[in-house]
Amino acid sequence: MVSEIYNKIVVATDGSEEAEKAIKCAVELARLAEAKLYALYVVDRAAFLTTPLVTMPIDVAWGELEEHFRHEGAEATKKITEAGAAVGVKVEENMLEGHPAEEIIKFSEELPADLIVMGSLGKSGFSRFLLGSVADKVTRNAKLPVMVVRS
Repeated sequence: MVSEIYNKIVVATDGSEEAEKAIKCAVELARLAEAKLYALYVVDRAAFLTTPLVTMPIDVAWGELEEHFRHEGAEATKKITEAGAAVGVKVEENMLEGHPAEEIIKFSEELPADLIVMGSLGKSGFSRFLLGSVADKVTRNAKLPVMVVRS
C-alpha cells in the first residue's frame, strides 16, 4: 500500500536509548507507507559548553569533543539505515549543526517532509522549565505533523 499521506518521513535521533522506540515506529510506518526515511542527527553546538567531561569517555578531551559528537551522530544515523534496510525501507542519513529543535524544523520544512518522528525523554518539572524539551519545541513550532514517541 503506497501512502498518499506519508512519502517523506524525518526521524530525528540523538543517539540515545530513548530514541530507539521512535526509530522502530518510524521504520515501521515508512515500511507500511512505502515512504522514504530521512535519518537526522543534529550536533548541538551548545552541548560543547554544557557537557561535563565526566560524562564523556575518558579518552575524549575538549579538543576532540566535536569529533566525538560527529562520530556519535554517524553511528546513530547508521543504526536507522540498518533498521530500514532490514525491512526494505530507503534511508538517507543527514547530519547538521546548530540548535536541535530549530534544525529539525528547518530541515523537515525545506525537504518538505510529511511527518517528523522523534522520541521524548519525558522531562518534567524544574528540569523541563530550565532546559525545555527538543520534542516539545518541535511540536509547538513545526508546520507539519510531529509524532512524539514516549520511551
